[in-house]
Amino acid sequence: MTTPYKHEPFTDFTNEVNKTAFKEALAKVNETMGRDYPLVINGERISTVEKITSINPANKEEIVGTVSKATQEHAEMAIQAAAEAFEEWRYSNPEERANILFRAAAIVRRQKHEFTALLVKEAGKPWKEADADTAEAIDFMEYYARQMIELAQGKPVNSREGEVNKYIYTPTGVTVSIPPWNFLFAIMAGITVAPIVTGNTVILKPASATPVIAARFVEVLEEAGLPKGVVNFVPGNGSEVGDYLVDHPKTSIITFTGSREIGTRIFERAAKVQPGQQHLKRVIAEMGGKDTVVVDKDCDIELAAQSIFTSAFGFAGQKCSAGSRAVVHEDVYDQVLQRVIEITEDQVVGNPEKAETYMGPVIDKGSFDKIMSYIEIGKEEGRLVSGGKGDDSKGYFIEPTIFADLDPNARIMQEEIFGPVVAFSKAANFDEALKIANNTEYGLTGAVITRNREYIERAKHEFHVGNLYFNRNCTGAIVGYHPFGGFKMSGTDSKAGGPDYLTLHMQAKTISEMY
Repeated sequence: MTTPYKHEPFTDFTNEVNKTAFKEALAKVNETMGRDYPLVINGERISTVEKITSINPANKEEIVGTVSKATQEHAEMAIQAAAEAFEEWRYSNPEERANILFRAAAIVRRQKHEFTALLVKEAGKPWKEADADTAEAIDFMEYYARQMIELAQGKPVNSREGEVNKYIYTPTGVTVSIPPWNFLFAIMAGITVAPIVTGNTVILKPASATPVIAARFVEVLEEAGLPKGVVNFVPGNGSEVGDYLVDHPKTSIITFTGSREIGTRIFERAAKVQPGQQHLKRVIAEMGGKDTVVVDKDCDIELAAQSIFTSAFGFAGQKCSAGSRAVVHEDVYDQVLQRVIEITEDQVVGNPEKAETYMGPVIDKGSFDKIMSYIEIGKEEGRLVSGGKGDDSKGYFIEPTIFADLDPNARIMQEEIFGPVVAFSKAANFDEALKIANNTEYGLTGAVITRNREYIERAKHEFHVGNLYFNRNCTGAIVGYHPFGGFKMSGTDSKAGGPDYLTLHMQAKTISEMY
């Protein structure tokens, strides 16, 4: 029997002891800036001349670290190593695989502040956001370990006289894990350890903006006792290395979190059966959202405003779950909008290494330019009521930006901006609010703020998203509590951190024996 699962607690930074400890961790991590990390293929370190450089987005002159850049030749080596390791790893004891995850989680927990400090440096995450990211990485390891111990028993099926039947799960093969840069520890760890604990082997191609935390995590897995070849660390270009890995006849699972554009491309490429390929590939994809907070006239105004603010501006809106649209009943529209402006303008935007900072920079120059271009579009489509300015002289900083009076079909109401921009649209009634909430190609998260039970029951069925929240923000899914994944073009609704997730990495096998 496994013990009941409880998620990793968040650090209380109002506690002076915790605040001091974290400042010490930041100082320690600052001393490691600029370190170089090699490829890891079959347990061997390989350094290349060409590097991927990780830059601190809050201070673009500071190099967080460099990692060796893989070529297709390295990708081929990694695939062969993973395929060879799979032949032994697939038959390993599931409980021992789970124990590796438990040990890795314990290693991270002992150094939790240092890992969190690295996230502050590499992604510009403020303290609370970075701490939650590290906690979620621990959660994924411990939750999936417990899930695997249960799945190792298989599922009950009927037997009959003279016949015994079993229904078990077996590993699938070589997995290509392609994580995003926004949850650079949590999602990266989750989509790496899920295939590992289910008996598959992994080629980890980290996001080019945040490869250092991935390199550190591979070191953690090795320290926890993971055999060589089970995970191979292969950073590289998506067009050169990523496509090669996805297309290869020996890869069996592609697990990806990122943009709709790249996700649909991977889905299409993986569907093609290559010469020598003896299986159909599985794609586990989470591809983004254009998420809505719906506010009914029968609501708590303060709760509505806080929920919109948190949903829109947590980690500078760089979450696929971010509530970048607020659809508010016309009777309370002005009150809610004004209160969101007040809350937003009271927050500190700046250096994420400072405890008082609520929102840091966006990730890089490309994101900065894209978001600023959307802000210009927003000025044409709606009424700018707060923010709107950017400054990339030192880091990639953009003010939290609020637009009012948007047409539901405006571009900034339909297209994923992935930055600190929220658009307000007015609804005459709850029917219209739901219609607007469902009018995008995405279906990831949503929130409804109302006291009306009838509307809550209706929204449960009529608001078409994978994660729906009532009377709270639409971000912050916790492993084991809020299994996460979306409908429509938000992905394959694979529900990371949920009871079905590991089975996506395995094949169900029916065994029947006659006596």
